[in-house]
Amino acid sequence: MKKLALALAAASAIALAPAAPALASLETPEAKSEAADAAMMARLHMEEVFGGKELKPGQYVWRKGSFSGEPTVVIGLTDQLAYLYRGDQLVAVSTVSTGTDTNPTPKGIFTVLAKKPMHRSIKYDNAPMPFMQRIDEYGVALHAGYLPGRPASHGCIRLPAEFAKRLYGVTDLGATVMIGA
Repeated sequence: MKKLALALAAASAIALAPAAPALASLETPEAKSEAADAAMMARLHMEEVFGGKELKPGQYVWRKGSFSGEPTVVIGLTDQLAYLYRGDQLVAVSTVSTGTDTNPTPKGIFTVLAKKPMHRSIKYDNAPMPFMQRIDEYGVALHAGYLPGRPASHGCIRLPAEFAKRLYGVTDLGATVMIGA
């Protein structure tokens, strides 16, 4: 009887434990290819939705209106842009600064693992990372930061401050982030 009670208690504890995201990161060749395709399609969607608008470093565009569906962030490493979708609707596009050749941003499909409105880097001299959304176990994150118009980070995806704040308000833990060439 005591063993049965212990087994039931253990089963209850497991059932009440918060579930971890089903997918933390996927960096397989297939995932990298899917993310690259998503980045290419996002660029086409940008032209359809926002016209031929070219964004300068630090700029972003955000559609008015309400959109439903799960948020997905697509990062285009080649064009240094971030695309926010709600369901299948492109909602916003922003300039970014990603990792350099010596400190590359990982490619593939990731999920938001942690969020913090103001975080400081443990690795890089306590550097501020406002509106931090971490996507891997090594500290790579989306966050507000310096945008010189080219890759310049240690692997993170830097965003304009206001865009980072708005994005932070839209996403939850487990949100999908696709990073492709």
